[in-house]
Amino acid sequence: MSLDTATPLNSLGIAKPVSETRVVVAMSGGVDSSVVAAMLADEGYDVVGVTLQLYDHGAALAKKGACCAGIDIHDARRVAEEMGFPHYVLDYENIFRDAVIDEFADSYLAGATPVPCIRCNERVKFKDLLETARDLDADCMATGHYIQRKTGPHGAELHSAADANRDQSYFLFSTTQQQLDFLRFPLGHLASKDETRALAAKYGLPVAMKPDSQDICFVPNGDYASVIEKLRPGAAEPGEIVDIDGNVLGNHKGVIHYTIGQRRGLGIGGLVDPLYVVKLDVDNRRVIVGPKELLATRIVPVREVNWLGDETFENVTEREIMVKVRSTRPPRPAILRALSPSTAEVELLTPEEGVSPGQACVFYETGGSRIFGGGWIHAG
Repeated sequence: MSLDTATPLNSLGIAKPVSETRVVVAMSGGVDSSVVAAMLADEGYDVVGVTLQLYDHGAALAKKGACCAGIDIHDARRVAEEMGFPHYVLDYENIFRDAVIDEFADSYLAGATPVPCIRCNERVKFKDLLETARDLDADCMATGHYIQRKTGPHGAELHSAADANRDQSYFLFSTTQQQLDFLRFPLGHLASKDETRALAAKYGLPVAMKPDSQDICFVPNGDYASVIEKLRPGAAEPGEIVDIDGNVLGNHKGVIHYTIGQRRGLGIGGLVDPLYVVKLDVDNRRVIVGPKELLATRIVPVREVNWLGDETFENVTEREIMVKVRSTRPPRPAILRALSPSTAEVELLTPEEGVSPGQACVFYETGGSRIFGGGWIHAG
């Protein structure tokens, strides 16, 4: 049955009455996604909450009482009960391990600095979960991410969040146009996290004051190396710390303990000028250190490009954009040159320090908030 073309768009941009619009909300158990679910249920939408069980902390970390995942599922379920909508828990542990954790471990072993949260959004939440939402006959899927979806002349566009301090665009650059058409981000326009917590209090949610998660979900204590050693026994093999001329300055307990740009914790004190990790030679188990100026990078090779611009990516021969090469850094001016449908060269107008393979390079509109996608930095 075709919809009446005169049906006005509801607040989610769908030409249906609110009560007939089904929304699957990806619920992590935190305050952000809980507010999204509560807000949409309060508006009268047909809300279905879905929480993914991605990781068994206790089994993976061999730690008793590591029940973070269980607490989050419990919190999501309580919110659903409070607001009166159905809630489902899906076991995605195998998918998550295959699509995210294994690559994370292997990337670290290869000397890269991976960003597993991006892969999780790309390969799990916005792929498998999104397909589950379609299977549930949802009209769209909503998440608690701080990013904006706007309608432009050529369709849905991705834009930075109104609150720059909460913006999560760096972690969502690989969202495809097809996914963006189906996704909604109801919190992206809020001016601050305080507004989100105020909404949680308004709806009487039990998670209103729940603290934000600061760590990667499967590295709850921030100790990457110990997790990798459990996933890949024998990964932390010792080796030498050398300068750029190959002179041995000390020894290390495993390349996985180091990242490009690292200065502290090298254990080679007594030097006049500070030294930084400038390269990781995985094959020879060497950590190569040098002066800070060697960290400066101007040309950044990028692959697996996801393009969200209006023109075909191959036609981007020389375009002025802004880019982020780390989640914690502000966008910087750059020139983008497409090399193929999925590879590019990014020239930073001002060299950046500590650009590392495995990190994302995200493309932003110059003088605006639109995100044009991005790609993965590699060694070239």
